[in-house]
Amino acid sequence: MEKKVLIADDDESIVWVLEKLFTEKGFTVIKASEGRTAARELAKKDLTMAMLDINMPEQDGLTILKKVHTEAPVIIMTAEATMDNTLTAMKSGAFDYLIKPFDMTEVEIAIDKALENAALKKEVSSLKKQLKEHLLQESVFIGKSRIIGRLFKDIGRVAPKNVPVLLTGESGTGKELLAKLIHTNSPRAERPFIAVNSAAIPSELMESELFGHVKGAFTGATSERKGKFELADTGTLFLDEIGDMEQKLQAKLLRAIQEGEFYKVGGSKPIKVDIRLISATNQDLKEKIKEKKFREDLFFRINVITINIPPLRERKSDIVLIAEYLLALFSAEMKTEPRQLSKQAEREITFFPWPGNVRELGNVLRRAVLLSPSMILTPDDLALPKKKEGSDSIEDMIKRRLEPFVEKTSTDENGDLYDFIMPFMERPLIKLVLRKTGFNQVNTAKVLGINRNTLRKKIKTLKIKIKDMRPN
Repeated sequence: MEKKVLIADDDESIVWVLEKLFTEKGFTVIKASEGRTAARELAKKDLTMAMLDINMPEQDGLTILKKVHTEAPVIIMTAEATMDNTLTAMKSGAFDYLIKPFDMTEVEIAIDKALENAALKKEVSSLKKQLKEHLLQESVFIGKSRIIGRLFKDIGRVAPKNVPVLLTGESGTGKELLAKLIHTNSPRAERPFIAVNSAAIPSELMESELFGHVKGAFTGATSERKGKFELADTGTLFLDEIGDMEQKLQAKLLRAIQEGEFYKVGGSKPIKVDIRLISATNQDLKEKIKEKKFREDLFFRINVITINIPPLRERKSDIVLIAEYLLALFSAEMKTEPRQLSKQAEREITFFPWPGNVRELGNVLRRAVLLSPSMILTPDDLALPKKKEGSDSIEDMIKRRLEPFVEKTSTDENGDLYDFIMPFMERPLIKLVLRKTGFNQVNTAKVLGINRNTLRKKIKTLKIKIKDMRPN
């Protein structure tokens, strides 16, 4: 790869000396004698490094450094060795600061250090990228529906901020997966992500699980043990099902969050930690506060940002997409040929209510991959429980019919969806009630709960032809 250096100085003798030095080191030299040219060249992404003089015509080197962001190391040169210039240069991102007239040995040392540092930064950046990609592969949250698009936008805004997040949603919607996604897109991505399920650990063990214990703190404590708080130091602590935590422990959790420190069980020495807290619950915490089962002050601490994860039945257009991903995953795990869903199976999973959400969908597909010899999975392979006849609510039926219209609607433009849809809702309803009442408009208005004149207006507006509805 070609090495390029920008030498920006209006002193021709300095440029000549530096050009000779860099040419011997195998660099292609780009020269600039005034600020605008220097700024334009520095903004290009193909530079290996740059040497900038402070005092140049049109624009000085410090102004250029402040305005132009570059990944290349920049060495500032000046004949004015003032403290302000030095501080400004270093704060603006200069790698080094050389005072004229300079010794060429000093210049060579500065150049070598800059190049070495740039190579190291590039290597670290590559390792960080690999680590982040690895972490993201473990934190896949599938979805292309509009509701999930909005969810991803919320995560994008929240992830970089060091604030507590509360994830709400039904069981099985993927709260831990989303917590990992927030963590892997945060500045703490390379630090620990520690998860603890408040509902899965007996209450008498929970304090030790969170804060650890010292040797001899209780029967069976034969050695000192670190808790989740300590293990998560500098990283993210995920408290799942926080609504199930008993109140005595809630008080200790609140103190640990507020003070940034805690005591091990049986310990007398405070332990300082720096964690980002993400909590999750499938319960209504406000209701639990009313019932005196959850501390209001703790709720305000964990509820700085709330993100609600929609249930699977509210994102039907994502279901087949999720299923395809899970089938590929399970087939790879079990070392079998990739499985596919038949069109009928796709329809069934799309309109199944999935009370257990993604977790339930995963269990159904895993079982099908394990038990079915067929590469194409049918509804029989899925063995979904049959819905009781008439178990759909009116709202469910209407929602199912409306979803295709809403999914195709752009959210970036003004539309007429309401005016387009409402006649389709009102017309069949009025027709059905008219038939029910023997086309008696007074009774029809009563059944509908509207004024008779309103009914007449709607019949006209909706172009309902009563004479065509009457039996011959």
